[in-house]
Amino acid sequence: MKIIVLMGSPNRRGSTSILVNEFVRGAEESGHQTEVIDVCHADIHPCTGCVRCGYEGPCVQKDDVEKIRASLLSADMVVFATPLYYYGMSAQLKMVVDRFCAYNSSLNSRHLKSALLTVAWNADDWTFDALEAHYKTLVRYINFEDKGMVLGYGCGSPSMTKRSICPAQAYQLGKNL
Repeated sequence: MKIIVLMGSPNRRGSTSILVNEFVRGAEESGHQTEVIDVCHADIHPCTGCVRCGYEGPCVQKDDVEKIRASLLSADMVVFATPLYYYGMSAQLKMVVDRFCAYNSSLNSRHLKSALLTVAWNADDWTFDALEAHYKTLVRYINFEDKGMVLGYGCGSPSMTKRSICPAQAYQLGKNL
């Protein structure tokens, strides 16, 4: 299986990257091919809502989204990896998701598997409610098959994350695909 990880953390050595690295390790040990796309350091612009794509054509913006599009449309699975920023995904990852509109039907017809990897400083039981709802709505709308979520409660720093169960959960999620 070809897995695309959309890495939505601007901190390349942060808690989100710990989960991504463990997920990738598990997935590759099980024979899957992985590609991590660092959306925070890519040239990506927000959707302007011009609809020149016709919701299924090329975007008029010439940026790295076309490479992401090609990767996703040749993949079997997409993993959304993000720190929790004000109870949602990072703005950089959200820009990529917003640009799905230019190839919505193609994505929908792929029936991709999906997963969510996320971390937050907060450990309250409601911490991930909004992000979970957003992710589940994407899964339903784009016809993804959810394979699981790793919700890193209390993972506000790399040292906190390494001491938590979350890296092992991310590894197992990748390994058990």
